[in-house]
Amino acid sequence: MTQNYQHVLALEFAVNEINKNPQILLNVTLGFQIYDSYMNSRWAFCSAMHLISPPNSFLPNYKCDTQDNLIAIIEGLDSENCQDIPDALNIYKFPQGISSEWIEQAVVPEFAKSGICFAFTEKIYTDGIGDGNIHIWARTMYHKIMSSTANVILFFGDSRYMLVLTGVLNLGIRKDANENPKGKVWIFTAQTELKSYSNIWETHLEDFHGAIGITAHSKEVPGFQEFIRSKSPLSTEGDFFITDFWVSAFHCVFPNSNLHKLSGDNCTGEEKLEDLPEELFEKQITGHSYSIYNAVHAVAHALHAAYLHKSKHRRTMEGGRERSEQPWQLHRFLKKLSFNNSAGDTVSLDQNGVIEARFDVINWITFTNQSFFRVKVGRMNPQAPTEEILMINKDAVVWHRGFHQEQPVSLCNEPCHPGFSKKKKEGEPFCCYDCIPCLQGKISDQDDRADCSQCKVDHYPNKAQNSCIPKVRTFLSYNEPLGMGLTVAALSIFLVTLLVLGTFIKHHDTPIVKANNRNLTYTLLLSLLLCFLCPLLFIGRPQKVTCLLRQTTFGIIFSMAVSSVLAKTITVVLAFVATQPGSRIRKWVGKKLANSIVLSCSIVQAAICFIWLLTSPPFPDADMHSVTGEIVLQCNETSSIMFYCVLGYMGFLAIASFTVAFFSRKLPDSFNEAKFITFSMLVFCSVWLSFVPTYLSAKGRYVVAVEIFSILASSAGLLGFIFIPKYYIIVLRPELNKREHLMRKND
Repeated sequence: MTQNYQHVLALEFAVNEINKNPQILLNVTLGFQIYDSYMNSRWAFCSAMHLISPPNSFLPNYKCDTQDNLIAIIEGLDSENCQDIPDALNIYKFPQGISSEWIEQAVVPEFAKSGICFAFTEKIYTDGIGDGNIHIWARTMYHKIMSSTANVILFFGDSRYMLVLTGVLNLGIRKDANENPKGKVWIFTAQTELKSYSNIWETHLEDFHGAIGITAHSKEVPGFQEFIRSKSPLSTEGDFFITDFWVSAFHCVFPNSNLHKLSGDNCTGEEKLEDLPEELFEKQITGHSYSIYNAVHAVAHALHAAYLHKSKHRRTMEGGRERSEQPWQLHRFLKKLSFNNSAGDTVSLDQNGVIEARFDVINWITFTNQSFFRVKVGRMNPQAPTEEILMINKDAVVWHRGFHQEQPVSLCNEPCHPGFSKKKKEGEPFCCYDCIPCLQGKISDQDDRADCSQCKVDHYPNKAQNSCIPKVRTFLSYNEPLGMGLTVAALSIFLVTLLVLGTFIKHHDTPIVKANNRNLTYTLLLSLLLCFLCPLLFIGRPQKVTCLLRQTTFGIIFSMAVSSVLAKTITVVLAFVATQPGSRIRKWVGKKLANSIVLSCSIVQAAICFIWLLTSPPFPDADMHSVTGEIVLQCNETSSIMFYCVLGYMGFLAIASFTVAFFSRKLPDSFNEAKFITFSMLVFCSVWLSFVPTYLSAKGRYVVAVEIFSILASSAGLLGFIFIPKYYIIVLRPELNKREHLMRKND
C-alpha cells in the first residue's frame, strides 16, 4: 500500500525537524526504529519484543551490551495487529498510542442514544483470505449489503479490513448492480483510508464515490513537501522502505534486486514522486501522517519538559554519569501538555495524556479510472460548544451517483408524523416501528415521538392531535338557542298556569271549582307556578347563591305540588266513603286533613334539603374532563346521595298518589278527578324514571338541560291532565258547570 509510505516520511521529517531545532532538546539527538507488521499480529508482537531486547538479539527483558534509550512507542494504524503491544509493553510503562477496541463498547451505544440503529452488523474476518470459501462469504456479504434497505453503511476498521472490504465488493456478484445501480453512503471512521490495491487485485473504487470520512485534522507542515520531493533511492541512505515503495509505485524493477518478482522497466531512481497519481501517493499530508508528526513532537516536548524539571533539582549521578531518563518518567509531563507545532496548530493533551483531537470531515470523490481525491467539507471539534461540535457544508457534499445529488435517506420506515407515536416491531431493531394514532386526549407535536403527551388540564387536542387548543368555558346560557328555548318554554307555561289560576279565582263560586277542595286547587296551581320558575335558577352562569338554591327549591316546591295531588286523591276517596250510610269517616273529611297532608309531606322534604345544605352544600365548580374542548361551569352537587334522596322522596309521593288515584279511578265523580290524577301521575312518574339514566349519560350543559326538561314536562303533565279539562268546561262549556249537571251525573 504505497500511500502508507507518507507515514514513514512524516516520522522521519518530524525527528529531523526536532534534531535541527536549537530551542528544544539541545544536545540531545532523537532517533527512531520502524518495524513493519506485514498486517500480521504475530509480526507486530514480535516487533514489540524486539523493542525490549538488546540490539541484534532477541532476548526480551534482558539488558546487556550497549542499550538503546527507548523513550516512547508510536503504534501502527492497524488496531487488531497492534492490540497485543500495549499488553506487552505496559509492564515497562512505555507511553503509547491508545487501543481502539473501546470503540465497540463505548462509541457504538452512543448511536442508540441518538435514535440510530443498525439493520445488520457484520464482522469482517481477515484470516483465511486465500481459502476457497472466501468467495462464497464475499458474495453473501455483498448481497447483504446491497439488498439492505439501509442506505448508509458505517465502516469501522483499518487498512487491513479495508483491503478485505474492497475484495468483498470486487468478488461479489455485480451483475444486478450494473443493471440497476444502487448507491450506498459509506461512512469511514478516522483510522480508515481509501486506498488503491491494484498491486493485489483489481479495485472498483466507484462503489465508494460520495463516501463521508472522518480523518484526523491535518494542516500543511512547512517544508514537508520539499522533504518529499527530495526523496529518491539515489539520494536517501538508511531508508529501507523506499526501494519497496519505488518498485510498487512506479511499476519498475531495480537491477540485481531479489525483493520483487515483478516485470517491467528498470527503475532509474530519478522518477518524481509528484508525478504519481493521488491513489498511489497523496501529496498533501494526510490526517494519519499529521498525527504521527504531532505524536513525535509531543514526546519531544515532554522529554524537554522533563529535562528542564530535572535541571532545577539536584542531579543524580550514577558511576560518574548522569542517569538516563526512564520511559515512565515521561507520563507526568505528557499530561496537560500543550505546544504549537510548526504548522501553527495548538496540540494539547488532557490530564490522561490523551490528545484533544480535532477532525476533518471529508468527501471522497472517485472516478472510473480508479483515481480519487478527497474534499474537506466540514470539521469536528469535541472541545467546541455543543452546537459547534460538528459543522458541515452540505452544499459541498457530493453523493453517490445513484442518489442523483439528492441527500440520501436511510430509514427502516417513514418517520411518524405529529399526531402519531411509535410502536416497536417485534423482532426488529428499535428504530423499526409502526406509527399508531395518539390515544384520545393526547398529542404528539414532533416527528418520531416515542409516546404521546397529555395536554394541560385547560387545553385539549385538535382534530389532528398534533397541538393543544385552549378549552372554551361554557354553561347553559340565556343567549344560546338551548337556554333561550327552555327559558321561553318555562315562561310560556308559567303564563298559561297563571291564566288558569286567574280563571279559577274568577269562577271560584262555580261547582267545578268548589268540588274537591278549592284551597287544594289553589295550592297546587301556586306550586306549579313556582315549578315553572325553577328552571330560571338552572340557566345562566353558576353562582354561589343559585347553586345553593336550585336543587333544594326545586325539591321542596315539587314535593308541595305532589303532596297537593296526594291530598286531592285522598280527599276524593274519603269523600266517597263518607257518603256511605253509617260511615264514621265523615269527621275526617275537611280542610284540616288536606292541609295536614300537604304541610307534613313538604316539611319532610324541607328537612332533607336542610340536612343537605348543612352537611355538604353545593358550590360553583368547573368540569374539565367531561366534554372535549370545553370547561363546563356547573354546580357541584357534592353529595349524590342527598340529591337522589330528594328525588326518591318526591318519587315516593308520586307513586303513592298514583296508587291511590288508580284504585279510586272508578269511583263516581262528576268531573272524573281521580282518572285525571291517575293520568297526570303516570306522566309524572314516566318523566322522572326516564330522567335518571338520561341524566347520568348526559355531559356538560346538557345535564342541566335534561333536568330543566324533566321539571317542565312533569309540571306540564300535572297542569294538563288535572286542570285543562276543568278550564275547558269553565271557559268553553259553562252550561256543564252547574250543580244540576253535577247531581245528575252522581245519580
